[in-house]
Amino acid sequence: MTSTERKPRRRTKAEQRAASQEQILDAAEYLFSLRGLWGVTLKDVADRIGVRPSLLHYYFDDKKSLFDAVFARRAAVTVDRRIRALDEYASQANGKPTVEGALRAFLDTDLDLYINGGEGWRNYAALGAQVSNTPEWGAELFDTHFDPVVLKLIELLKQALPGCPEEDIFWGYHFTTGALTLTLARTGRIDKLSGGLCQSDDFVGVKDRMAAFMAAGFRHICSMRAAAAQGEDDART
Repeated sequence: MTSTERKPRRRTKAEQRAASQEQILDAAEYLFSLRGLWGVTLKDVADRIGVRPSLLHYYFDDKKSLFDAVFARRAAVTVDRRIRALDEYASQANGKPTVEGALRAFLDTDLDLYINGGEGWRNYAALGAQVSNTPEWGAELFDTHFDPVVLKLIELLKQALPGCPEEDIFWGYHFTTGALTLTLARTGRIDKLSGGLCQSDDFVGVKDRMAAFMAAGFRHICSMRAAAAQGEDDART
């Protein structure tokens, strides 16, 4: 062996454990994204990576703790990115945010992960869509991980729509995230309906359109309600 040739550094036990845990999380994420929590067993996950189920029990108490770890791993990344994007946009807007600007900071930052992050992030997208439509425990997971970034968006929307009834802003958010989670599910339905003109996995196309489309909805609802309130005031005078 020459002086320039060196043996690869052996990974520490901590690094080996971390690598094993990531392998487990990746395999579980893929399976959960296809079948949901109840359609996957710990043995399924172990079989996918070629290990004994006992290895999974070394890291996770049970299947639900594994599922929660899978969900939390990428949730932390997307929440951090979106909070930073919303803070940066708020600073740039200098007290005068627009609806579309706030939505782009919230939506586009997340969509970029599914565009550029590889299949792992697309599996997570499908998993998130499932969780968001699971009333029994899905709402609790979303409350735990996503409330801070959602409430930051809501505050920006309130600034962008002064005088808009608060309930309309929350309904607008509800409709927006409903469309987002359906998109993330990649069901293939729009592919069939459009005869192939639109593709479920075309996140670039979604990014080009979604914020502008939703912003128009926010503005219309708020202006419609404002006009109705003005009409009531006029009728009383």
